[in-house]
Amino acid sequence: MPRLLRPLLLFFVLSAAAAGQDQVSTAKPFTVSARRYSFDPPRIEVIQDDLVKIELHSEDIAHSLTIDAYRIAKRVGPGKPVTFEFRADHAGTFPYYCNLQIDDGCRQMRGELVVKPRRQPQRGGSDVAPRSRPGSAVRVRP
Repeated sequence: MPRLLRPLLLFFVLSAAAAGQDQVSTAKPFTVSARRYSFDPPRIEVIQDDLVKIELHSEDIAHSLTIDAYRIAKRVGPGKPVTFEFRADHAGTFPYYCNLQIDDGCRQMRGELVVKPRRQPQRGGSDVAPRSRPGSAVRVRP
């Protein structure tokens, strides 16, 4: 019996290690500059579950970068860059903006974070019903 447990235990340990490798990733770095009255770049694109690293710079006055969906609000002063990381775990398009609102121009500072869904591998066929002609019956497997 113990001779059977060792290979089985090894299998589970290796399987768990392989599954955990999906979560280990290097950060996707972005440098975002804030200046009256815009962000550069105005659009950041990543894939769902990417680790995103943003280095935020201000070129003139105090600004912030706020992404409500990710509960991020980072403030930056001129000449004092701020770096932060987060996991882009929600797919979708999320606005980012300056929330300091020092003047009317700051209220217009906007950009967008685009998180594209990660493609899921198909296993053993498709769950999508085949196309059919109008009026014909289609049987969908449960």
